[in-house]
Amino acid sequence: MRIIFMGTPEFAVESLKSLVESGENVVAVITAPDKPAGRGQKIQQSAVKQYALSEHIPVLQPEKLKDPVFLEELQSYKADLQVVVAFRMLPEVVWNMPPLGTINVHASLLPQYRGAAPINHAIINGETETGVTTFLLQHEIDTGNILLTEKVDIGSTDTAGILHDKLRAAGARTLLKTIEGLKKNTLIPISQADISTAQLKHAPKIFKEDCEIDWNNSTATIYDKIRGLSPYPTAFTLLEGKVLKIFETEKEIINHDLKPGTYQTDEKTYLKFTAKDGYIHLRRVQIEGKKKMDIDEFLRGYRFE
Repeated sequence: MRIIFMGTPEFAVESLKSLVESGENVVAVITAPDKPAGRGQKIQQSAVKQYALSEHIPVLQPEKLKDPVFLEELQSYKADLQVVVAFRMLPEVVWNMPPLGTINVHASLLPQYRGAAPINHAIINGETETGVTTFLLQHEIDTGNILLTEKVDIGSTDTAGILHDKLRAAGARTLLKTIEGLKKNTLIPISQADISTAQLKHAPKIFKEDCEIDWNNSTATIYDKIRGLSPYPTAFTLLEGKVLKIFETEKEIINHDLKPGTYQTDEKTYLKFTAKDGYIHLRRVQIEGKKKMDIDEFLRGYRFE
């Protein structure tokens, strides 16, 4: 089976690697164009491109997916199947090109958490279980017929970073099972419309303004939001007018009569903020202009007004 793989970030590398190491015939890789990143704005290759080059797999990096030159080159590889993991939305002329179509690996149990940030939103919403889904691409994003799923538990202290790694491994496993099923013609696609669910939860892209903490919320809600945004894009609050990013916390649910958002500290070992029904104890933070630090190191260097 001739396979073209499409993906960009580290999450997708595990799936590509699993295809290569299992002996599948990956004839080309499509990934995002190189772009400047970091403080020095040096040109960076995507994680997928770096791996593909290390395995001597041809790499295509189209600016526009409807570019006739790109489409002609894509067609020349005569792929039987395309695999998409963490890539951009495809036009029909691309996803409908191979005889077996295009399958996507999505980091949720569809139809729940369709969208760009399923890992973050599952934790933010306090879920205890999520998973991965392979499905056939069609017009509406993340709505195609489901091929296989694998459930993954979310631990009570899991951050988005921890869950990312769990789902990355699960996605690779499920992709290999899916391709094996396609080869043997043993998969029965299931319409997402046939899956009953009381309420659909969505996973839209997260913007900076979504990351600010509202201390009027419950302690549990704030704790889950911080976990769900750690390590990226990171929840933040203001400390004496400065942006304070928060990566790790502990929650304490207790009655108090303090105004939400006020802080308490001994300036040596602890810093905690008040929520509606308790405290959020900060464990790992980063104040603007400084590096990420554990709270005791941060307090040793910070001077409160």
